[in-house]
Amino acid sequence: MAFDLSQLTPDIRRLNDMREVIYDKEWLKTASDIELYYMYRGLEEMDGLRYDITVIPAKMLSAEFIKTKGHYHMGNWQEVYTVLEGTAIYLMQKKNNKKEIEDVYFVKAEKGESIIIPSGWGHVTINPSETQELKICNWVSEDCESDYSDFERLQGACYYYILQPGSGQAGWIKNENYKSVPPLRQEQPLKSAPKNLDFLR
Repeated sequence: MAFDLSQLTPDIRRLNDMREVIYDKEWLKTASDIELYYMYRGLEEMDGLRYDITVIPAKMLSAEFIKTKGHYHMGNWQEVYTVLEGTAIYLMQKKNNKKEIEDVYFVKAEKGESIIIPSGWGHVTINPSETQELKICNWVSEDCESDYSDFERLQGACYYYILQPGSGQAGWIKNENYKSVPPLRQEQPLKSAPKNLDFLR
């Protein structure tokens, strides 16, 4: 599906909307309320499913790579993301009944590759490029609602993706606001989106 996004009005996520989840709190004290990323929701509808596009420009938030705010789904909804342009890193975390993180992994996906967000998993999308815009699309139930509260309370996901001090290399650092965080592993993306999306309903 092709959409001329220049003719559409997106929802805009600004820095002030993200203050709770940003890694560098000192940087936030003097940072302007810049636009971070753009959400074009409900571009297509299909039997109770909604198709959205999110555009995440290349931008650094101090030492941290730009990311989405992060959320869990309220209920047992799943979601499918596909990369349209650029490279995406999806950080996925699952909490147990004590609200502690019991599993966490990331997926690096290139153009055309997809990922399924299982029910019960929180997720953040990161643009790991300092130069290339990221454009992703998703299919999700129209009834699915997002819960940002855990990410806000704990100041982000359980890992941040940053330029490491000293080396300047991109890498992961634990979010110390979480009591216990499992080791981070990498999983592989799907080579394409599933053709049958009934499992999203």
